[in-house]
Amino acid sequence: MSEISAGDAVTTAATAAGWRRAGIAGAAIGVIAAGAAAGVAVERLTVGRGMRRRARLALDASGPYGSLRGLPGRANADDGTELYYEVDEVDPDGGTGATGSGATAPGTAGTRRRRLFGRKAPAPVTVVFSHGYCLSQDSWHFQRAALRGLVRTVHWDQRSHGRSERGRAQADGVTVGIDQLGRDLKAVIDAAAPEGRLVLVGHSMGGMTMMALAEQYPQLVRDRVAAIGLIGTSSGKLGEVSFGLPVAGVNAVRRVLPGVLKALGSQAELVERGRRATADLFAGLIKRYSFGSRDVDPAVERFAERLIESTPIDVVAEFYPAFTEHDKSHVLPAFRDVPVLILAGDKDLVTPSSHSEAMADQLPEAELVIVPDGGHLVMLEHPETVTDRLADLLVRIGAVPAAADVGGQGSNVGGHGSTAQQPGG
Repeated sequence: MSEISAGDAVTTAATAAGWRRAGIAGAAIGVIAAGAAAGVAVERLTVGRGMRRRARLALDASGPYGSLRGLPGRANADDGTELYYEVDEVDPDGGTGATGSGATAPGTAGTRRRRLFGRKAPAPVTVVFSHGYCLSQDSWHFQRAALRGLVRTVHWDQRSHGRSERGRAQADGVTVGIDQLGRDLKAVIDAAAPEGRLVLVGHSMGGMTMMALAEQYPQLVRDRVAAIGLIGTSSGKLGEVSFGLPVAGVNAVRRVLPGVLKALGSQAELVERGRRATADLFAGLIKRYSFGSRDVDPAVERFAERLIESTPIDVVAEFYPAFTEHDKSHVLPAFRDVPVLILAGDKDLVTPSSHSEAMADQLPEAELVIVPDGGHLVMLEHPETVTDRLADLLVRIGAVPAAADVGGQGSNVGGHGSTAQQPGG
C-alpha cells in the first residue's frame, strides 16, 4: 500500500476544493447563460445521478427539436468573422426547398419565374430571425417548422454562437457590443436577403441586435423593413433587473459579477469541466430562468439545456457586459411606421414584461402581447401563441395568405397551451 505524504494530502485537498469551486462557478455561469444571476433554490434530487444522466441522453436521442436545416450560407462581418445562416425558400409550386437534396438556392425560385413569365419577379418577403444570448438559430424550432414553405426565412447564428465563427475581434481582446451585433445582422441581410421587403424578428439579444441595426442603418429600415417582431427583449435598463432575487442579493451579484466572469473566462477549460460536473444543478437553474410554467415538456427543457450549455464560458463572459451597457430606447421610433409585435412572458425573470410594456409606450400602434405563465424562452414554452401572433403579423403585411394554417406545426408536443392576452383584455 502506497503512502500519501502530508504535502500530497494538502495538494489533493486543494485540488478537490478547486474543483468544488469550479463546479459552483460553472453552475453560476449556467444561470448567467440562462440570462440571470445566482441565488435560486433547487428542488431536492431524489433520482440517482446515473439514471438522470441516462434520461438526458434518451431525451437527446429522441427529441426532434433543433433538427430542421435549410440551405447553408456564410456572411463576413466587418472584422472578418464568418457568420453562419440558413435559408428556407418558398417553392413556387407550393412545396419548400428547405432541406436535403431538394434545397433551393437563394434566387432559384425567382429564376424559375423569369423562365415562366419572361421577366424578373419581385423579390419575396424574407423573415430574418435573430436569436438570443447563449442560444442559436435552433431556438426558433417551432416557428421555423410552422412557417417553412409559407414564407422565405433566414435563420442565423450570432457571432461565437451556434455554427458561426468565434468573433475574430474578440480573439484579439475586443469586447462585444450590441452595435457590433447590429453590423453583423447587416452583413447577413446583405448576403442572404439583398433584395425585397424584410420582416425582422428577434428574441432577447436578437431584439437588441435589431435595434442596433436600426440605429446604424436607418435607411435600410425605412426602405425595406415591412414589420418587426420583438420577443422577450428590452431597449435598456437591464442593470436594474432583479432576476427574482432579493435586493441585497442582486446588489452583491452586480458588484462581483464582472470580475468573476473575467476570471472564469480565463479558466474556460476548468470551468467547463466543473459545469458538466454540476449538470443537475445547471438543469434546475435553466428551468427556473427559462420557463414560467410547471409542466414544460421534458424534451423541451432538455433542448434548452443543450442550447445553453453549448455556449463556451469565455463566450458567456465576453458578451455579458454588453447588456448592462445596452440602451436603445431612443431608436424605437424608427419602427413607428411599420406593424410591430411586442411579446413577452409574464414570468420572464431575465427581460421582464415591464420592459416590453415600456417599449409599447414608445410604439403606441404596436401589438403588445403578454403570455400567461411565460418565461424568458417563451417561443419554446408557448410556441403556438408566439407562432400565431407572428403569423398574424405576416398576414397583415401580405407576406402569407390569410388562409394559411400554421397551427399544429408549431406545437410544443407535451406542453400545455396558453392564451395570449392584451393588457386590460
